[in-house]
Amino acid sequence: MTTLLVKNIDHLATFDDARREISGGALFVRDNVIDKVGTTAELAGLEADAVLDLSGHIVMPGMVNTHHHMYQNLTRVMVQDDELLVWLKTLYPIWAELDDDAIGVSARVAMAELIHSGCTTSSDHLYILPNNCTLDSTIEAAREIGLRFHAARGAMSRGESQGGLPPDRCVEKEDAILKDAERLIHTYHDASRHSMGRIVLAPCSPFSVTPELMRDAAALARQHPGVNLHSHLAEELFEEKYCREIYGMRPVEFAESVGWLGEHVWFAHSIFMTSGEIDRFAETGTGVAHCPSANMRCGQGIAKIREMLDKGVKVGLGVDGSASNDTSNMFMEARLALMLQRVAPHHYLSEKPGGRGGFGGTPTALSAREALEMATRGGAALLGRGDIGHLAPGMSADFIAVRRDQLGLSGTERDPLAALVLCGPFRVDYSYINGREIIGKGAFRSFDVEEALADHRAVMNRIYNQ
Repeated sequence: MTTLLVKNIDHLATFDDARREISGGALFVRDNVIDKVGTTAELAGLEADAVLDLSGHIVMPGMVNTHHHMYQNLTRVMVQDDELLVWLKTLYPIWAELDDDAIGVSARVAMAELIHSGCTTSSDHLYILPNNCTLDSTIEAAREIGLRFHAARGAMSRGESQGGLPPDRCVEKEDAILKDAERLIHTYHDASRHSMGRIVLAPCSPFSVTPELMRDAAALARQHPGVNLHSHLAEELFEEKYCREIYGMRPVEFAESVGWLGEHVWFAHSIFMTSGEIDRFAETGTGVAHCPSANMRCGQGIAKIREMLDKGVKVGLGVDGSASNDTSNMFMEARLALMLQRVAPHHYLSEKPGGRGGFGGTPTALSAREALEMATRGGAALLGRGDIGHLAPGMSADFIAVRRDQLGLSGTERDPLAALVLCGPFRVDYSYINGREIIGKGAFRSFDVEEALADHRAVMNRIYNQ
């Protein structure tokens, strides 16, 4: 059993049930679990195997990324100015050339980028598995770097010949999908408290799988405690049109018809939802991964996050894929979540509603602390985790620290926590995951970034020169 005392924290934002923020704060960690939280004076009498002095730092819980497609950092800055339908049809053929080495290498780079930006837990939605690709390589990457990881076994089974969007060579047989999902659950899923790895079942979207796969995936997930469900929903208007034409209902109605509303389900985006559908999410405990960067980059729209929060819908943040963001920075996501809600149309005066401007937003739409709460407690709730997302006794020892003595944080003494959103994005100086120091003094302790980048360049050269 090992112990760690973290002391002299300038500003400790716990995000606990009381939302305490402590000046001169301290944490006492026993093995991989937080044992005590308080002031440095209160914890001064405790002896520890290791002591970390974080004078001059802001400390908060590690952030939780609830939606990603890590392999997409192999196709960054492509299809920059087209709608999602064109974006997908352009990139599907490139992704069809990926192999398992490419999946593992891209995952390592994505995870390093996430951890540098304050993420300590991430989900990854891998829904295209051509050639010999497996989720195993992403799970191994997470174990290597030390990221708490929810691997989402995505799938596409409805190709163009069956009325779906993806090319036929990008889809899989549904019995093979379910067989592999069960293999992954039995091999890797750990539903215990403080678990470092869980499996998620994640058919891609209403336009790339059949209703039967959605139902079968839901039934399989419910056989295994802690196996949650994830998919895209209400992301684009063409999806709504597709659902009406093929299924005779709106996307949320379709989700409910196949058993995909409930405490164990969360969807990415959920932009085009009526107030009644938001009420239904709140009633059933269904969650939403808000991805503001991707929604802005792809010109998709603005999700009704303020209304969702007010009605009690669980909302977390996701960076989304690195081909539609095109970065993996949780501080950036929190900042843009705040900004996007504030500029959402709120009132009109000089002209009637419509057009690309001429309306006013409101600065009360979302606060910096609400944005960070979505990135921490909100994300933990989506993943079904009661052991991460805030700092309190009994919680997993996942925390990050940012040095205050830097140009971007000058003049922020009045509210250093809000500054992490309003003045960022930032990189962390310390990251602890499951009680283990992953980043110290701004550098990875054991992960070789240069080697990972060299491997990534080699994969890029191989894929694009085939």
